[in-house]
Amino acid sequence: MIWRVPLPHGAERPYQVWVNGVAQTEGMDYTVHGHELHFTKPLEKERLSKGKWTAIFFGLWGYYGKNDSVDVEYSLAGRETLATGLEIVSPDRQP
Repeated sequence: MIWRVPLPHGAERPYQVWVNGVAQTEGMDYTVHGHELHFTKPLEKERLSKGKWTAIFFGLWGYYGKNDSVDVEYSLAGRETLATGLEIVSPDRQP
């Protein structure tokens, strides 16, 4: 199973990748295919409903859901750029 992370438009190598603030190694933790990063380790991006956001805001219950964050530093027109919280496409959302 592959979890895909589309790279930002115009992103060029070199890439530095972090998952939840932990540096990742190309070939070991992820691979680059076209304009995407591919991970075999399960990643999850929590999508909170308005009800959950409201409950969390008012402290109605503690919230400890899984919410991975993928950040990438890349080159854009010769300048280093950082993108945080990139979209994660899970295997069940792929065609």
